[in-house]
Amino acid sequence: MRVKVILNPYANRWRAREQAPATEAAFRAAGVACDLVATDGPRHGDILAEEAARGDYDAVVAAGGDGTINEVINGLLRAAGDGPTKPFGIVPLGTANDFNLMAGLPPTLAESVAVIARGQTRPIDAGQVNERFFINNSAAAMEPMVTLENIKMKRLSGEVRYIVALLRALAKLKPWQMSLTWDGGGYEGPAYLLSVCNSARTGGFMMAPGALLDDGFLDMVFAPQVSKGQVINILLKLMRGEHIHHPAVTFQRVTAIDVISRPGTPLHSDGEIFAEAAEVVRYRVLPGRVRLLS
Repeated sequence: MRVKVILNPYANRWRAREQAPATEAAFRAAGVACDLVATDGPRHGDILAEEAARGDYDAVVAAGGDGTINEVINGLLRAAGDGPTKPFGIVPLGTANDFNLMAGLPPTLAESVAVIARGQTRPIDAGQVNERFFINNSAAAMEPMVTLENIKMKRLSGEVRYIVALLRALAKLKPWQMSLTWDGGGYEGPAYLLSVCNSARTGGFMMAPGALLDDGFLDMVFAPQVSKGQVINILLKLMRGEHIHHPAVTFQRVTAIDVISRPGTPLHSDGEIFAEAAEVVRYRVLPGRVRLLS
């Protein structure tokens, strides 16, 4: 077996860089020929993964966190066209590793390499939002706004950084005027939250409890404009995974969502901001398109 390993050295605040030698050694010990390359900036993983998918590797592996996974998945899906991807593996070297956890994959380097070396795959879904693909979740409006605030901060880290980013976003929060249509439903008016999930967890929170990776659906969590007090109430419930029961929240499994937003909304795919003012947003599910080594 010969694999291409795409490692993001910045993952987990540069700690992933220190794991490169151990990663290569673990593959060698498992009898797998490993060609490891480190990314050198944003979207480099896209390019490396697409090149690897068109090469003679048996599998392509993302070594890093959810952002690394996102880049590799984008390269693999672009190379695959309308068909299934080349077998895709994960070595979890990120901070939260949300997708790895939700996919039921092991947390350690040695166990992850053992899974990849077995070569067994299962088909799972992916999502597409405009020109980008995602495998865990994507969002418009408030959620990526918090991410933008998080990016601006340099000195804080961990949960404190996220809480401060959330408070800053709440202070600036204004509704987006949105027209949404989805399978059998729709909404027009001011909106605060649109999170579209392939798995249950994002950012350490259970945004879409019960979401499945292979059911052919995306799980939509939507909230219109409500009072700031209700926003805080929904966020508190989110920490317990109970927000989907709030009367203002729409939680539904869908295959497609079309959005027109004024002003344009920020967008992220798997936590990576790729637009700050998108006026037209198109979500689609891609059933069974990813061949996950598991």
